[in-house]
Parts: sequence; C-alpha cells; structure tokens
Amino acid sequence: MQHDRPELAKCAANFVALSPISFLARASAFFGERTAVVHGDRRLTYREFYARTRRLAHALTKAGIRRGDTVAIIAPNVPAMLEAHYAVPMLGAVLNPINTRLDSGAIAFCLEHGEAKLILADREYHATVAPALEKLGTARPIVVDIADAETASATAYGHVEYEDFIRDGEPEFVYPGPADEWDSICLLYTSGTTGNPKGAVHSHRAAYLGALTNALSFKLDHESRYLWTLPMFHCSGWTYTWAVTAAGGTHVCLRRVDPKRIFDLCAEERVTHLCGAPIVLNMLVHAPAADKRALTTRPKVATGGAAPPAIVIQRMEDMGFEVLHLYGTTESFGPSTYCAHRSEWDKGLPKDDRYALMARQGIPNALVEDMIVADPQTLTAEPRDGRTIGEILLRGNTIMKGYLKNEAATREAFAGGYYHSGDLAVWHADGTIEVKDRSKDIIISGGENISSLEVEEVLYRHPDVMEAAVVAKPDDKWGETPCAFVTLKPGAKPVTAEDIITYCRENMARYKVPKTIVFGPLPKTSTGKIQKFVLREMAKAM
Repeated sequence: MQHDRPELAKCAANFVALSPISFLARASAFFGERTAVVHGDRRLTYREFYARTRRLAHALTKAGIRRGDTVAIIAPNVPAMLEAHYAVPMLGAVLNPINTRLDSGAIAFCLEHGEAKLILADREYHATVAPALEKLGTARPIVVDIADAETASATAYGHVEYEDFIRDGEPEFVYPGPADEWDSICLLYTSGTTGNPKGAVHSHRAAYLGALTNALSFKLDHESRYLWTLPMFHCSGWTYTWAVTAAGGTHVCLRRVDPKRIFDLCAEERVTHLCGAPIVLNMLVHAPAADKRALTTRPKVATGGAAPPAIVIQRMEDMGFEVLHLYGTTESFGPSTYCAHRSEWDKGLPKDDRYALMARQGIPNALVEDMIVADPQTLTAEPRDGRTIGEILLRGNTIMKGYLKNEAATREAFAGGYYHSGDLAVWHADGTIEVKDRSKDIIISGGENISSLEVEEVLYRHPDVMEAAVVAKPDDKWGETPCAFVTLKPGAKPVTAEDIITYCRENMARYKVPKTIVFGPLPKTSTGKIQKFVLREMAKAM
C-alpha cells in the first residue's frame, strides 16, 4: 500500500498549524460566559477576554506592528500581561516579556538586542524603565502605559494608556495568526555565563505542546482556578498563560506576592492551583498566624527553580496544600520533568523518606521526547545508581529554537542533538532524576537566575577590590543568595562588607546583590584558577 498517494496529502481539513492562540478562540466559543480572568473586583468572561485580545492585536497593527516584529512587555501579573500573550502572537509578532526585577541597563539591553518596536510598560517600574528608554535614545520603542487602581497615580511614560490604546481596536478583528507553527512566539532572556543575558526564542508549536503537557501534569480542567503567584515574565509563566485557557479554567491575577493576599484569594476565590519558586512556599509556611486562613480547597502547588527542602514540602502539606515538584529551564520553556506522586509512597513509607522522594525532580513530562543524565562530552548515559553525577540532557518539541543572534551559543547548547541544560544530577533506579549542582555557577535566588560572573564583574570595578569570586549560599528564604569572596588591593583603605554591598546596590539589580561578603585570599589551583567548589563548601558551612 502506498502512503504518499495524492488522496493522502496534507490539506486544510487534516492539518492546522499548532498555536496556543487557538485555545482562547475555543474557550470563547464554548466557555464564553464563564469567568476567565479575575483581578481584584474585576471579572472578565472568556468572551470578553477574547474580544480584548483582538482589540489589542488590532491596535498593535495600527501602531505599525507587523509579522516578525518584537513587542516587549514589563508588567506584573495583571490582565494586560495575559492579553499580550495572545494578541501579539495573533499577528505573527514576537512577545518579549521582560523580568521586572532587572536594572535599567539590563532592560535597555533586552529592548535593543530584541529590537522591540513597542513596549507595554507598567507604571510601577517607571524608575527602571524610564532610564532604560533614555539609554536607547532615538531607537526607543513606542511606549504604552499599563495602569490600574494601584498605579493610576504613578508617573506616566507620557504616551498612551493601555485602556485608551485598545479602545480603538476592533473586538472582531480578523487576525492572521502564525504563517507556520515554527514561527517564533516568544523571546525570553535568561542569564548565561556572561553579563549580558541570552535570548531564548520559542515557537508556536513549542508553546502549544508545552501548555498541553503542563495542563496534563498539573491536572488542570475547566473547573480549575489558577492563582498567578508565578511571574508571567518567567518562561511565559511556565506556559500556564496558555495552559489554563486550554483547560477552560480561571486566571486569578495577583500584582505582587503577599502571603496574606495569597491566603485570602485561596479562600475567597476557591483557588485550586498555583505555582512558584520555593521562596513562595517558604513565605506561606512562615507567614504570621494572623495572615493565614483556613483553605476551602486543597490547592495544588507546583514549585521549581531551586529544589525545595523536603521540610518545606511537608509543612506546605500540613497547611493543606498538595505540592508537585517540577524541573526545567527557560530554554526548555519551563517544566520538563515532574515528580509523579505514587500511591505506594503513602502506604507505610516513613515520613522523611516520603518527602525526600517528593523533593526529587522526577521524570520527563509526556511531551519531552527524551531525557538522559549523561557525560556531556560523550553523551554516554550515566548509570541509574543514585550516585553518579551527569548533566541533564533533553530532546523534544518544547525546547527553544535557539538563542537570538548567538549562533555559537546555540551550537553549544544543542551539541550532539540534545539540549545541554548545564544542570548536574543523579539518576535513580526508578528513572527519576535528582539535581545535585549547577554547572557554570548560576545562582538561583527566589526562582531567578543570577550570573556569578556578572556580579564579579561589578565587584572587580570597585576601586579597592583586587579579586572576587561569587558562589551560591543556601538561604532559608530565597533558596540561594550570592556570597562574595573578596581580596582587597594591597594598601587599600579600610573597606567593610556594608561598603561592598552599597557599591553593588548602586550598580546592579537589588536581587543580584551579594548578601554575604567574606574578605581574604581566594583558594586557587596551581594554574591560578579560583577553586569555586571550595568556596561553595565554605559558604554552605556559614
């Protein structure tokens, strides 16, 4: 039998390019009167949500945005951020969600490197966005202000406000969509081994499949009520910006993470799902008793970034949450593995052993084609003995297309036909992985990547510093914080730890500033290379 005959060809009836914008069209058609978005007292049905995204898409075209153009957004978890995740891809344009914690220099780099034609900017971040725009001079993008009840009186950027901008758009706008499912949908900047971030580019296909596999792993459905504790700028909210809509669930927005507000919303909005770095879990665990409320549901909490201590998982469950541990990177569009809970863990297994198993990074999700823990040079899989350390290598349709304008880094990341995560783990006999360390000295603080080399570069510019090395120091609140080991120049004037910290605060984003400064000579190899593994042990023992 011939399977390539003309009557078996691909056509409009049997092939449609995969794109997550189709999830919203479906939700509007079949869940149109159900609540799609909650933001304070505001409620949007799916029909209204869809109409607003089409208004935004049309308004963007009137502002000159075309297929392939980049539209940046810097905003908290407000409805405009959700709407941008649909409206920009509707045009075949590329959305660049920018980390709200970046300093003005890093924001300016992202805007320039990504060639943003327009930026949707929340007024809350005027202090860093305005200087970034000034750095760009005449190359600055069009600016649209985002403001709500909390920020309406904040300093404006002086152009047009978001609601006025979309008011001129057509709610029935017929958008073109992607020309091909391989078209780029998002540009996501991630810290690398140099000061400047790398821009991971993802396709419509990856977004579609990533959203579906995360909806499956997290057990979302049309009754789900998802609380936005995870920043939407972070891997497009681990693709839950689209996954919740695919399931027909409700997005409950949250401008900033506040334990009392989270407990209130969990109770009042009957929240069923939320995500966040371990720091969010720790904030909930250690919230004052007066801020905690009895839960009306048993919310599922997905966590990743740095590995949460087993005791944090236990304490979350004691409060009535159900914890799911995930693992992934910006390049893998967020979660690639999850710790699949097994019923036998609940039957007679000692409590400490049970929570230790739950703290593992788990198995690949359904749409990761292949995952191995291997020697990164030979690609030889390491034994599943729970002891031998190798690098996590991934392959599948949810991996990035590559790094924007960085062919060398893309080749290195995809060497041998696998995505090299840079994370080191052991492989257990049951197939689960457990992350043990990170290569390239990336520090994960509060779920955000910090390049140690970027911090060191600032330290080296201090007039009294001769040498500096930065490593991760375990932290009960943030998971990890930067710890700086500093050698002063001979004859340098007296310098205190607070002097160094103040200098860093003046020259980088505050979340990157070292919390600990240690003065003295740095341990080195015979060739003069700083032995960071020694410093990590010293930081751990503090």
